[in-house]
Amino acid sequence: MQRRKPPSTVAPAVAKQPAPRRTPGPLSFAGFLFSVLLVATFLYNHDDAKHADFPLAGARPRSPDLSLLQEAAHRKVNSFSRDAARTRSTNLPPAHLPKLLRPVSSTSSGQGNSSSGSSSVHKAAASLRGCDLYKGQWVYDAAGSQAPLYREAECEFLTEQVTCMRNGRRDDSYQRWRWQPGGCDLPRFEARALLERLRNKRLMFVGDSLNRNQWESMVCLVQSAIPRGHKTLTKFVNNGSLNVFRAHEYNATVEFYWAPFLVQSNSDDPQVHSVRDRVIAWRSIAKHANNWKGVHYLVFNTYIWWLNTFDIKVLKARGAPGGGSWNSRYALVDRPIAYREVLKTWAKWVDRRIDPNKTTVFFMAMSPNHITPEAWGAEAGAVKCAMETQPIVNRTWALDIGTDWRLHGVARGVVRSMRRVSVRFVDITALSELRKDAHTSVHTLRQGKLLTPEQQADPRTYADCIHWCLPGLPDTWNHFLYAHIAADADAD
Repeated sequence: MQRRKPPSTVAPAVAKQPAPRRTPGPLSFAGFLFSVLLVATFLYNHDDAKHADFPLAGARPRSPDLSLLQEAAHRKVNSFSRDAARTRSTNLPPAHLPKLLRPVSSTSSGQGNSSSGSSSVHKAAASLRGCDLYKGQWVYDAAGSQAPLYREAECEFLTEQVTCMRNGRRDDSYQRWRWQPGGCDLPRFEARALLERLRNKRLMFVGDSLNRNQWESMVCLVQSAIPRGHKTLTKFVNNGSLNVFRAHEYNATVEFYWAPFLVQSNSDDPQVHSVRDRVIAWRSIAKHANNWKGVHYLVFNTYIWWLNTFDIKVLKARGAPGGGSWNSRYALVDRPIAYREVLKTWAKWVDRRIDPNKTTVFFMAMSPNHITPEAWGAEAGAVKCAMETQPIVNRTWALDIGTDWRLHGVARGVVRSMRRVSVRFVDITALSELRKDAHTSVHTLRQGKLLTPEQQADPRTYADCIHWCLPGLPDTWNHFLYAHIAADADAD
């Protein structure tokens, strides 16, 4: 089925540049890509390009030697950082650097210490009026002065699933990209300022593992401003569906609630949910929604669990089955239609049950996957997102990495149709499509265990190109939330 892309959701244009060509100099992207792909091509020279993504036993192509590719990428990324820093220290004009690698100005927005005070938040928030936060470009911060917003080793609450450096990733360049909107600056992220906004309040992320990914990011962003002993994390509360981080001094919580389809489904078990034959009850939301009442900031998402099949199994009975049996009769419904009906159920609950004077509601757009390297121009030998160390740049063609933009259009349309409660649509999809470098890839867990060296050397089977390393891209998504919260506080 052909995907339709709404005109308003086209990926943000990267600065127009001539098609890549080999030019002298250590900073050439083309030179970097050529050197890495040359190694990959050599290692893959006996592979059949027609192999499936998950080949049958006995037909699996040989995997690349990731240790060699990691070393090459690590050396090249380090050279980018050194040369960018040297350019800044010698006051040389940065024009010779690729636009996305130019040094960050010290006056640009980013993380800062709390000494700047709330006045800087108000000034920055005021500049957001009329600005489209989601159109801009990724800018490389070689010195790390504004990205990352925290360090992996400094956040005790990160899980092994997302600690890519601890799990063996050799380069940290994925942490050093910050998003620069085209017509404004994001307000400087200040953890203490956000905690003040959250004083005596609850912030809850509701959805699937990508929202859990973002929740972990938010916990790390705020916990840096809280002394040891004044913060706790409790997991698997309320029959396992709820994780709660508590900032005791502020009487504030940052929570995650597991509901991958928002409505009830046979995938609702927060720990045992790897169900291939997924079934939803698209009118049944009350069981989950009872846990969202009284929350001051609600952040919803649902997307990745919809991609398993083109048709969604929907129970024919009006409500969820009694006794937990999901073997009742169901109908096969086209994915966008089922998605719209679920979001209409969700929107109806929000409009009826949420007090807009007490609760702010966000809906996160789709978090994209990167499993088709040919979509971004990778040559033979590339395997999903494995060993990608730079965002997609110098693009002269339309980007199509497999995102179902029909669901994006449905979500935007439903949110816009809501009358009583104004829901902010956080449009992360297009800008996140550029970040092929930021996934956990082979530096993660599988079935609760770290990948073995043998599994890491087989990215065709084991690379996770869905979830994201932390620190990383989800920090930017939370920076958007912070910008909106700061702007709202400034308007009060």
